[in-house]
Amino acid sequence: MKTISSRDNAQYKELVKLAGSQQARRKAGRTLLDGVHLCQSYLQLRGLPEQCVVGESALQNPEVMDIIGQLEAQRAHVLALPDALYNGISQVEHGVGVMFLIATPERVVDAPLSVSAVLLDGVQDPGNVGSILRSAAAAGIKQVYCSAGTAFCWSPKVLRAAMGAHFVLDIFENVDLADLMRNARVPTLATSGYAAQRLYDIDLRQPVAWIFGHEGQGVADDLLSAATHKVVIPHLGQVESLNVAACAAVCFFEQVRQNQT
Repeated sequence: MKTISSRDNAQYKELVKLAGSQQARRKAGRTLLDGVHLCQSYLQLRGLPEQCVVGESALQNPEVMDIIGQLEAQRAHVLALPDALYNGISQVEHGVGVMFLIATPERVVDAPLSVSAVLLDGVQDPGNVGSILRSAAAAGIKQVYCSAGTAFCWSPKVLRAAMGAHFVLDIFENVDLADLMRNARVPTLATSGYAAQRLYDIDLRQPVAWIFGHEGQGVADDLLSAATHKVVIPHLGQVESLNVAACAAVCFFEQVRQNQT
């Protein structure tokens, strides 16, 4: 275990940049997983991180020490920081004091859509993106494709909202969704409050690609027109529409329901 105690340390400065700048994370191809749950999930599902960063007071936490023990047994890098320095990079209020530095996967679309998937068209809120990823993983969906206008999936806020879903999904970013849909080998379903066909009247006992759009504007017109089906989730009450993450969860689990009956 290595210890750093100076804010002027080059390695610490790099961690500060990654913690505070999406541009820095994209440029470096790295991000930070903050908290015991994300670190445990990464260890279980993906393996060793590039580095573990721990606050001094967290060395008294049994869960943190279990993580460090697993890492040191495999000669992984562990960096200890005084709490004041650790808090300078952590974005979790009252967190436990452990994070992983990991490389962010860069996947290239090299095959037509042929399995159930999620397409995110300009979904900008990190909490919504993370919730959709979490619901998709829970529903057994493996692939997620994001347009250039969608929130960066490997940002700290999206990671926290997804609660480890990233590590069981194949996530593609900056994707031309129109081109992806044009070559798809599965039906493409776009949600719209103006659609005539109800979600519950569609046969979902086959792979489908779900398309969800911007929180305010919905799915872009060109993608909506290109979709195999346009569906609406009927609802009662005086609200105009569902939150996009709630809408996605309803769609995914209607597909699960149909495939289990």
